[in-house]
Amino acid sequence: MAKAVQKYPHSMLSHLQQDINRLFEPFGWATGGELWDAFSSEWSPHIDIKDEGQNYLICADIPGVDPKKIQVSMENNILTIKGERETEAKEKSEGYLRIERTKGAFLRQFTLPESVDAESIKAKSKHGVLEITIPKAQPPRTKKIEIEEQE
Repeated sequence: MAKAVQKYPHSMLSHLQQDINRLFEPFGWATGGELWDAFSSEWSPHIDIKDEGQNYLICADIPGVDPKKIQVSMENNILTIKGERETEAKEKSEGYLRIERTKGAFLRQFTLPESVDAESIKAKSKHGVLEITIPKAQPPRTKKIEIEEQE
C-alpha cells in the first residue's frame, strides 16, 4: 500500500496539549481551549471576529466542508464550532507531487462576554464561509419607581 505524501504537523501539537492537560488535571486546572483548539486537529478554519455595535460577527473559512457536518453551540458563554472536512485519501502513487488540503475534524472555541443574547444566535453558510451573528443583550432599562405617600 502506498504512503500518503504528507502528514500535517498539527497532530504532534495535539499530543503535546494532551500531555499538558494530563499534567495539570490533578490540580483542577484546565488549559484554555482558545490557546490549543487550533492545534487539536489536522486543520483548523481561519476565523475573523468583528464587533458590529449591536452584534458580534464571527466568520470562519470552511471551504469544502458540508454545512450539515458543522455544529455551532454555546454553553457557559463559550461558543463552540466543530465539524469535519472529508476528502479522498491521496496517495503518492496517484501522481500527486504536493498535498496541502487536509481533511479531518476541527474544533474552535471562543469565550464570549456575558452580555450576549444566546437565544438569538444565528449561523449561515455561503460560498465556504460560515457566518455566526451573536446579538448583544440589551442592557436593563432603568425603571423609575414612584413613591407612595402614606398618612
